[in-house]
Amino acid sequence: MLLEWTLRSSPGRKRSKLLGFAGAFRRSELVGLDIADCAFGKDGLTVTLRRSKTDQDGAGRKIGIPYGSNPETCPVRTIQAWIEQAALLGGALFRAINRHGQVQAGRLSGIEVARVVKKLAERAGLDAAKYAGHSLWAGHATSAAIAGASERSIMNQTAHRSVQMVRRYIRDGSLFRENSGSKLGL
Repeated sequence: MLLEWTLRSSPGRKRSKLLGFAGAFRRSELVGLDIADCAFGKDGLTVTLRRSKTDQDGAGRKIGIPYGSNPETCPVRTIQAWIEQAALLGGALFRAINRHGQVQAGRLSGIEVARVVKKLAERAGLDAAKYAGHSLWAGHATSAAIAGASERSIMNQTAHRSVQMVRRYIRDGSLFRENSGSKLGL
């Protein structure tokens, strides 16, 4: 599943993908993040989205990203390490790295996020045509449902406004969870 190949990606590439997956961010939300939008605390990372597809007025909303149980795959620790290693003092959180390993000043684009997701899917042996930047957000909804998260908690993280819409994303992931066919003794 999406989480599996996200976590198997190289350490330099997983920073935005882990945060994107854990926070159920759209690619436009990820690339729009600044260092100032991140507040680290004892419980994890609070990310302030200043604007999103579901918040066209720019009222903003806060999203909590808890610490992961595995330090190597923890999105909070990964973002902390990225900020420190890249020596980022302000501005864009996610930036390109050139072929010489130098962090660039400009912001990543949504197209670049989609390209990296496809490349990581291919590297994990998956059909890259089935994955894009949207996979981080949709994959969160599906994976959370499979793990037993309530629709309400998924909606809080993804900013879905209706149960019907969130169910469109988790339907395929729940085909075999609580499936009555498994109770038939066949």
